Amino acid sequence: MSNFLKFPKRFKRLNLELLRYLGPGFLVTVGFIDPGNWATNIAGGSEFNYSLLWVISLSTLMLIFLQHMSAHLGIVKGMCLAESCRVHFSKKANAVLGGSIMLACLATALAEFLGAAIGLTLLTGLPIPVSAIAAGVFILYLVTVQKYDQIEHIIISFVSIIGFCYLVELYIVDPDWGEAARSAVIPRLGSAEIFIAMGMLGAVIMPHNIYLHSEVIQKRNWSAETKERKRRLLRYEFLDTLLAMGAGWLINSAMVIVAAAVFFRNGVMVKDVMQAAETLRPLAGNLAEVLFGVALLCAGIASSITACLAGGTVFTGFLGKEIDPQKRWFRAGVLITAVPAIILIMVLTDAYQTLIWSQVILSMQLPLTIIPLIVLTRSRKVMGEFANGRFENLLLYICGTIIIGLNILLLLSFFGVEFKVLG
Repeated sequence: MSNFLKFPKRFKRLNLELLRYLGPGFLVTVGFIDPGNWATNIAGGSEFNYSLLWVISLSTLMLIFLQHMSAHLGIVKGMCLAESCRVHFSKKANAVLGGSIMLACLATALAEFLGAAIGLTLLTGLPIPVSAIAAGVFILYLVTVQKYDQIEHIIISFVSIIGFCYLVELYIVDPDWGEAARSAVIPRLGSAEIFIAMGMLGAVIMPHNIYLHSEVIQKRNWSAETKERKRRLLRYEFLDTLLAMGAGWLINSAMVIVAAAVFFRNGVMVKDVMQAAETLRPLAGNLAEVLFGVALLCAGIASSITACLAGGTVFTGFLGKEIDPQKRWFRAGVLITAVPAIILIMVLTDAYQTLIWSQVILSMQLPLTIIPLIVLTRSRKVMGEFANGRFENLLLYICGTIIIGLNILLLLSFFGVEFKVLG
């Protein structure tokens, strides 16, 4: 009886301790509920109804494991992925890995800043270039002035707002829940869907997030000297990652479901994010348009912060400089990531296609991020007794094979090859 009475107290202590470790996963999660996700998910839902929901489910499962492996590396080694690559790979390999991930950070920043600008324009009526500059100045201020823990609080707040907006959207549009549930677990894929599917994949499993997660762990002082401390941190990190990525899966799925219920159901082909918001007004009411703009602005600001942090982390990590947001090398990496993105927004002619293409570029870079992650975390020389076991390695190989296979199908589609591999 006494043990039974003690259980609620133990459970309460466990929950309170877990709350102390929540944060890094949510900082990363906002990167895959960003404006690029808006574009690919709207395209997937409006063109193919609920049929590509399985891409969100599969991508999220792989994401949970890959982000856990990244954090695993950070906890065990006390270094982020960029620093570990620099130490353990050759200069030529690092030139390829570092150069490709910086380009991925730029593509990410382009989508994020553009989304923030579009959201601000929807709510204020300002021209896109003016909105881009205003959002850019605000975002760079947050990155250079705030500390990691303060940024985590800001981003968790933004994620909560986005989630609330989409819960209200789901209530408004009244989707076909049975069809949505089936499509979330039954794969269907052909040459017609592969481009959008790869955009959705790249929008969920984002290379810069894999690099960033291993660094955020350092800023939370999650590195540990003792084996028991490392095991304890790994358990809490996995719970943080699982909860955060689960929230991201729900929001991404909601995006596709809303797009299918509003646009596909009414025969509307969406070609622009601004059009998507305007079309929601007659189909789902004025409230839907306002919620869309608020959610897009919050997602754009929050994900732009993570993109800039990732750019600074990658730049300094591969150069062997101190990874500190207050140092000039880190700030140089942030500016190299952010400024070209803002400039490109000024000359864009098709924002919607730019968002989709940016996510496809990320999916094509993914193998160059996953391969070094596999090599490092499976190595006993690098990880010691915390190296991956056979099961973890098998899961990593499966993730890598799926991603590389889908990239091959994407390339085939560019050459006009028609296929149907699932469904």
